Amino acid sequence: MKSILKLKSVDDASVVRKFAVYFTLMSLLPFVILATAFFIFSPRGEIKIDANLFFWAVFIVGLFAFIGFFAMRRTFVNLMKVSTNVKNILSGDLSKRINIKAGGGDNEITQLAFAFNEVVQQLENNIKQLEKSRTTLHDVLIKVSSGVSATDNINAFLDLILETTVNALDGSIGLLLMLDEDKKELAVKSYYGLDSFYKDKRIPLDEEVIGWVIKQNKPLLIPRLHKSDSKEGEFSPFEPPLICSPLVFQGKVIGTISVSGKKSNANFEEDELMILSNLGLQVALALENSRLSSDNQKTYLETVTALALAVEARDFYSRGHSDRVSEYSVRLAQAIGLDEQQIKTIREAAELHDVGKIGISDEILKKAGALSELEYKIIQQHPVIGEGIIVPLHGFSHLRSPIRHHHEWLDGSGYPDHLKGDAICLEARILAITDSYDAMVTDRPYRKALSPQEAKQELLRYKGIRYDEKLVDTFIQLMNL
Repeated sequence: MKSILKLKSVDDASVVRKFAVYFTLMSLLPFVILATAFFIFSPRGEIKIDANLFFWAVFIVGLFAFIGFFAMRRTFVNLMKVSTNVKNILSGDLSKRINIKAGGGDNEITQLAFAFNEVVQQLENNIKQLEKSRTTLHDVLIKVSSGVSATDNINAFLDLILETTVNALDGSIGLLLMLDEDKKELAVKSYYGLDSFYKDKRIPLDEEVIGWVIKQNKPLLIPRLHKSDSKEGEFSPFEPPLICSPLVFQGKVIGTISVSGKKSNANFEEDELMILSNLGLQVALALENSRLSSDNQKTYLETVTALALAVEARDFYSRGHSDRVSEYSVRLAQAIGLDEQQIKTIREAAELHDVGKIGISDEILKKAGALSELEYKIIQQHPVIGEGIIVPLHGFSHLRSPIRHHHEWLDGSGYPDHLKGDAICLEARILAITDSYDAMVTDRPYRKALSPQEAKQELLRYKGIRYDEKLVDTFIQLMNL
């Protein structure tokens, strides 16, 4: 707007008018002077001009011609500068500017140059902003592409993608919903720019915007018609300006992704809707890959659990051992105030901690007497074998350390890695106590079960040496020993 106001002066005093003034100075004014002199002296019958008069006449004519020549030359030189720089800028070189000094007399051309420079500067800024947005969106797509097959933490991946997308599109709110066909509603899978109220929120399918997108299987752009429709800083996930796209996998809608509330108080554009639509296809693929991988890992975990049960079935003395260790471990974890995720890890690790014994022969597992040095080294490999069985479960990598290290002792005399102190994870330190206790109070081929009090004395004997002191004290209190 500022540039347009400046250009108005060019209309008011055009270059053509200035050309007329300069032409008058160069040609018409000298002609008028000579014609006046002619009419003054012609009635006398002859024109007599003395030397002084002739000199001043020639001088004035020459002066006006000189002034007019240089004034017009400067004007046209400036016009040529404008024309040349405009050609350079239009050819794509936005670094060029029209360099005309202000106050040189060509006010209209100077203002035209300044106005054009401002337009070019704004254009350059817009291009830089578009380039920044393009780079950001490129990063989004790179993250999506790299995460399409990543299923270790799909929720964190979706949160990252949604946040990056909303910021790249200059939005305020992002919402990713998954379709629950049985309940005829949508569940919030990820959200950005909203409070925690939306964390477990369910949205009915008859919601106007989302319902239309799912029913039509088409992306939707809703502009805000009036600036007064929304107060600054206040946005709703389903109010304009809004872009929403279905998440489609193999022709089936599995959810939606939407961005609303432009921070710049503008509306979304069609190209931004296209970007969101393409992104939705990638997100749908990532979600489906995650689901398939989760199903595969669940099946594998069930198989591994069956193997663990098979291990116990081979040995009469160890039947129910894993279940008891799991029960003791969960109770101890709860007693020391661990969170639900840690308790879940301990429960699963306890159930599978001896799965590696599937690779140990019955001759060693069921041997009634003391193990030879070689046999003891073989039995020490069962935590390593157990970890190896868990490795293909990418979503259960948190079980690897507890399973591998449940026979590690604080003084470093355990196995298989001879870890010491805090190098042993908390989950493994819990399993070391509960596994040892259950082994002590259970009949084994090579000895009879100890009483709970005898087992308690063994735990106290090795407290701070093999077992964590605080955990031992808590466990003894918990078991009323």
